[in-house]
Order: sequence, then structure tokens, then C-alpha cells
Amino acid sequence: MHQPAPDHLDHRYRGEHPIRTLGHLFRPDRHRLLLAALLFVIKHSPIWLLPVITATVLDVVVQHRSLADLWRATGLLLFILVINYPIHQWYVRLLGGSIRRMGTTLRSALCRRMQQLSIGYHARVSSSVLQAKVVRDVEAVEQMVQQSSDMGLGAVTTLAGGLVMIGFRTPEFLPVFLVVVPAAGFMVMRLRGQLRSHNEEFRREVEQLSSRVGEMTTLIPITRAHGLERTALGRVDGSLRQVFAAGLRLDTMNGRFNSAAWVLLNILGVCCLTGSALVAYHGWLGVSAGDVVMLSAFFTVLTGSVTTLLGLAPVISKGLESVRSAGEVLQAPDLESNAGKAPVERVTGRIDFQEAGFSYAEDSGEEDGGPAVDGFTLSARPGETVALVGSSGAGKSTVLNLLIGFIRPTAGRILLDGVDMATLDLRSYRRFLSVVPQESILFEGSIRDNVTYGLGDTGEETLLRALRDANALEFVRRLPDGLDTVVGERGARLSGGQKQRLAIARALIRDPRVLVLDEATSALDNRSEALVQEALARLVHGRTVFVVAHRLSTVQGADRIVVMADGRIAETGTHRELLARGGVYARLQPAAAG
Repeated sequence: MHQPAPDHLDHRYRGEHPIRTLGHLFRPDRHRLLLAALLFVIKHSPIWLLPVITATVLDVVVQHRSLADLWRATGLLLFILVINYPIHQWYVRLLGGSIRRMGTTLRSALCRRMQQLSIGYHARVSSSVLQAKVVRDVEAVEQMVQQSSDMGLGAVTTLAGGLVMIGFRTPEFLPVFLVVVPAAGFMVMRLRGQLRSHNEEFRREVEQLSSRVGEMTTLIPITRAHGLERTALGRVDGSLRQVFAAGLRLDTMNGRFNSAAWVLLNILGVCCLTGSALVAYHGWLGVSAGDVVMLSAFFTVLTGSVTTLLGLAPVISKGLESVRSAGEVLQAPDLESNAGKAPVERVTGRIDFQEAGFSYAEDSGEEDGGPAVDGFTLSARPGETVALVGSSGAGKSTVLNLLIGFIRPTAGRILLDGVDMATLDLRSYRRFLSVVPQESILFEGSIRDNVTYGLGDTGEETLLRALRDANALEFVRRLPDGLDTVVGERGARLSGGQKQRLAIARALIRDPRVLVLDEATSALDNRSEALVQEALARLVHGRTVFVVAHRLSTVQGADRIVVMADGRIAETGTHRELLARGGVYARLQPAAAG
């Protein structure tokens, strides 16, 4: 079965109208949708044929016309009813498959775009908000299309079929219906226009609530430890009240317009019934008793169809707002662009920072805020270990993010083996790079899956050697299922030291040429730190290593220590050289010892 490419939408979306975006999404299924619409018209025909057949039956009885008319009308209606079942099943398969493919394509495009967006974007936008867009917004779009197809297409088909039947049987009354239907359509347009702002407001409040709930669940250990449950609930309750108020305003507007439309249309229906009855009573225009019943039934059916269209307005408005919500991700410009850049085939490990600088304010388009890193010049030789130390906010993490390529320099440049990294495909560069962060990030899967993540088939001996070198094999073998033990969400079933050793094994098995250690031992107890340090000593051998640590005891063996302050290099040298110099590094020693 044909499956649209995941980037079918994300390369074409440019903030266009949501209807056009849906057109892009449904383009591969356009023939299926046309066939589904045709099948729907056939299966739905009894709704607008029934008033005509009822009128025929009534005239046969009242006017004693030929019974052949009765049998023809009955046979036609029975035939259409019998074939309704298989046609409906066919329709459901075509429409349902198209909608599910659209939802899958949109979710795939969103996830693909999230992988392309910069780390800076993900730092600004809550992960809970992005999850809501992938799950809730796409579901709203699917519901909009499903309900618009079933109810909307039914209403439109009924309106069209009814008007055609009236035109054939009692054309004198057609102008009355032709006035009511456009008036109802105008009301639908007015309703949709006024509902858009309310739907957008409600959607943003729900996203804010999603973000608050995500924060609350993440902070539960800290909240419980400090007795801050009431404070945490207060923050969520505030968002709940805002969602309640926005939802109530939306519901009130929906109810006001729907009620007004229903009352108006039914008043018109009563007028139509009375008027057609008077015409028939006085013998004007040749209107029969059957025609009066037909006109009354049609007005009821057409009134119901217009009311259905009015009722769909909130669903359509919500669905289109959800398309716009997805568009906020699909058109976000903060992308890591690798298209057309040279792939990295080999890395020896020489890194040169040349007057590199980075300003978060400049990168995000804001005006205030100084540079996080300024005039950073440093050359790391292949196989050298460079330690970055300094107080919080000195710029150490920004340097690491520049090295990994999460962010691009806003000043100067960075060379990899003599080539400007701005000209390289950073995805291919990262195949030669591994990161061991302060908190190891594991997914809910087995130890085997976590260590070999992204590597495909990996030999058992290679995996065991990586675990052994990471000082992890002993504790893994003690686990109930060994390598196949499921670690739980974010590694919840393992200790901090065990998770960190698995992170080191994950780095070792990739045999990187460039290694980044970001506070890799700061959260560990002394025994775990000793095991991790021993594993790190094996990991750094023969690789270019950048390490950040608050505990200065962990960086004393580095080939070079770079002391940073206010985004600049304050001094460089070995541990002994810097102590003998008596500068910034020497003044940091008592704090580290404490």
C-alpha cells in the first residue's frame, strides 16, 4: 500500500491556509476520497428519496391512482436500502484508510521536524506541548475530517438531493428553499469566523495545562521531599481554572449560535408547512396533499441538514486550529540545516575554536542579553583530554553545545580536522562523537537495547566487552534477566552509578573519535564515582576528550585545563601549572575540596 513520505508536508508547509495543508496531506488519497464521496451519495439517497416516495404513496391512496406507482416506488426504495450495507462497508474502508494515513503522515512529519529543530528550540518549547501537538492536535484533525465527511457530506447530499426533488415535483416552492439555504450558509461562515479566536485561546490554555502537568510529574520527588504538594497543586489549579474559563466561553458561544439557528430554521419550517397547506386547500398551483407532506418532510430534513452544518462549525474550527497548531512546529525556522553540506567520512579528532562566540539573544532574535561565549580560541590535538572548569554560567556547557553542533557560532568558527564545521553535515560528524551526560538518559527497554541504541545488529562479544570496560558487566549479570532486563522508564530500576556505567558502555561500543563528558560523575557517591572514573579512564584512551566537571579532583589528570569566566578563557595549563600560577584555578581549589 502506498505510504506518503514522512517529509511530504514538512518541506512544503509555509504557513498557508489549513485547508491547503489538508490538501497536501490528502493528495495521495484523492482518488480514494472521490470514490468514497460517490459511494456516500448512493448509500445516503434514501434520506432524500423517502419524502418523494411518501408523497407518491399518499397520492395513490388519496387520489386512487394506479397501484403500479406504489409498487415502483416501494421497489426502488427497497433496492437502495438493501445495497446500503455493502456500499457503506466499502465507503468506511476508503475513508477510514485515507484519514488514518493522513494522521500517520502528519504525526511522522511532526516527529521528523522535531528531530530537525535545534536544541535551542527544544529548550524554549515544553516537551509536553510538543507531545500534545503530536497526539491531541492530530486526533482533533482526524475527528474533524471524519465528522465532516460523515455528517457534513450527509447534510450537503441531503440539501442537494432535496432541492433537486423539489425542483422536479413542485418548482413553485424552490425559491423559498433557495433563500433559506444560502442564509444558513452565511450563518455558518459567521459562526466559524467568530469561533476561531475562541478555539485558539482554548487550545493554548490546554497546551499550558499540559506543560504544567509535565512539570508537576517531573518534580514530584522534589515536591514530596520538601513538602511542596500544595504549591505544586496550586500551579496546576491555576491552569485548570484558565482552561475551564476558556472552555466555558467556547461552549457558551457554540450554544448561543446553535440555538438561535435551530429556532430560526424551525420557524421557517412551520411557515412552509402552513403556506403549502393553504395553497393546497385553495387549489392553487396544482399542489396535492402528497406535495404538502413532501414539502413539510423536506423542510424538516433540510432544516436538520443546515443545523448539522451549524453543529459542525465548532468541530471544523477546532480541527483547523489544530492544523495551525501543528504548523507552528512544521514552519518553525530554528532548524539544523545539513542539506547539501559535505558528509564527514573520517575524523582524526583535531578541534580548533577560532575566536568562537555565541549569544543566545542573537540566536533567538531577542535584543537583550550578552554573549554566553566570547572570543573562545582553543586547539585540541587528536587524543588530547581538555577539561573545562569554572563557576556556574561561565560558558562551559555552551562550548560543549558548540562542539556537538547543537548550536552554531554567532561569531568566529570551529574547525574539525581543519575544515569549517559550518560546511559539514553534522549528522555524519556525530557518528564519530559520543556524549556521556550528567544524568544518563535511558529509555524503557532492555539493557541490550539501550547500550546498542541505533547500531542495529551488534555482536554479543562486542556488547559484553563494552559492558566489561564500563565496569557494568558484573551488576548486569546479577540482574534477573541479564542483558534482557528492562530498565524501566528513564532507567528507574537502576541506581545512578549503574545508569552512568551503561551510558559509558553506550559510548564505548561506538568507538568514538571525539568524546564529551558533561559532569559525568557529579551526581554519584564515592564508590560509584570510583567505578565510573575507572571506566572513564578506559573510555578516554586514544580519543579527543572534552570534559566538564565541578569536582576538580576529576580533571586533575587532563592534558590541559581551561579555566573559564564570563564566557572567556581566563587561563589554561596543567593542574600543577595552574596551581603554581596562583590564579583563578588555584582559588577554586578550596571550594572543590569543601
